[in-house]
Amino acid sequence: MAATSLGLEQARPLPIWMDSAPAPTRQPRLSGEIEADLLIVGGGYTGLWTAILAKEENPEARVVILEAESLGHAASGRNGGFCSPSLTHGLSNGLERWPKEIDTLVRLGLDNLREIEETIAKYNIDADFRLTGKVAFARTAWEAEGLKHAAEAATVHGDPATFIPQSEIGKWTTSTAYVAGMHSVNYGLVDPYKLVVGLRRVCLELGVQIYEDSAVTRLDTTDKVQVVAGTASGAVRAPRVALATNAFQPLLRRLSLVTIPVYDYAIVTEPLTDEQFASIGWTADYGLTDAGNQFHYYRKTEDGRILWGGYDAIYHYASARGEDLTQRPETFDKLAAQFYETYPQLAGVTFTHKWGGIVDSSTRFCLTTGTAAGGRIAYALGFTGLGVTATRFGGRVMLDLLAGRSTERTRLSMIRRRPVPFPPEPVRYIGVQLTRWAMAKQDETGRRNLWLRLMDALGLGFDS
Repeated sequence: MAATSLGLEQARPLPIWMDSAPAPTRQPRLSGEIEADLLIVGGGYTGLWTAILAKEENPEARVVILEAESLGHAASGRNGGFCSPSLTHGLSNGLERWPKEIDTLVRLGLDNLREIEETIAKYNIDADFRLTGKVAFARTAWEAEGLKHAAEAATVHGDPATFIPQSEIGKWTTSTAYVAGMHSVNYGLVDPYKLVVGLRRVCLELGVQIYEDSAVTRLDTTDKVQVVAGTASGAVRAPRVALATNAFQPLLRRLSLVTIPVYDYAIVTEPLTDEQFASIGWTADYGLTDAGNQFHYYRKTEDGRILWGGYDAIYHYASARGEDLTQRPETFDKLAAQFYETYPQLAGVTFTHKWGGIVDSSTRFCLTTGTAAGGRIAYALGFTGLGVTATRFGGRVMLDLLAGRSTERTRLSMIRRRPVPFPPEPVRYIGVQLTRWAMAKQDETGRRNLWLRLMDALGLGFDS
């Protein structure tokens, strides 16, 4: 089934980021058995940041990355490139779950974003990174009230934000779809795939050994000192292993219900003129979102396009994963229709790219870490769509845990306490679909129904 929107007729089914920045030559497949001081399984942001932090900490350490396909081929190369300072998938989620630690979590998140900016500058990574700020728009009166309270809370807890009332919304947008907004200063944008390529270069320059097309099929922990990770054509022996596979099938059974794979989608316009951007009141470079449960995220690209994504968050029965699921014509049509409805001034604009990506969604919406095999294996996953920056923090925590260090990070309740697991099928699928329906109803009415209140009480959630 093809997308039916006329604006999507010529759209290519791949991320614009990968189309604009072709992949470097692949690293070789692992062949034979090698040894390492630290093995990292997974070559997305989590794995790349972990490797860089490990080499900066100990330049002599033998660090190896095993990647099942190519570096950044999944979420790290397909996302919208929004660089949030939040480690908790937004302040409200953090306040609800860890109110006593929220000021520390906000500070650590802001420090993490600043350190990413410093690392990009230090290694001269060309990833179009900019601290642009972000504006969240409300479409309804209840969303506007929510943004007003959110701006006040963010400012109180150390991440200043400004509420934009309806009387001033015209200074930020000419779209009649919006009735209020919130401007957050501490937010960035990046080209996500160029960031992957840049981090890859830094890893290689620091001496990290990278093997692509080297899926790990087994972890052997019978030896009390070395963990053996086996692939189809080789193995790595290492005393410490960091698992950075995120949304993909976990190598530890205990993680099988910690996250679910959710598919998120985006489309990108043809390049627009300055006059077209002026017609919708978007003359600055800040990123945009809207404030509903089923929200959109949208931003400018370096060559003057609009990336428009989000809204649908699709879970497939039994946690199905597959490249074919990254194309969903009905969602592309929906996104195009919503774009034109929001910006009727751009009714004649066409889209050049359409794609989807996989999100590792957890019941608490954010990072989960822990250890296994007597502390020799660490893992970080569950970033739920805000992993561009939080993955670096997750890598730092894994290194702390593997070293047995007690730090401000490892003492956090967010790190020490495990999330509520998702239930097994078919309850999981039914629960996800009920939750999606209930969240859509809340967007329509402003009221959180009995089902959502029950999920809140149980510590379960669903988000993209």
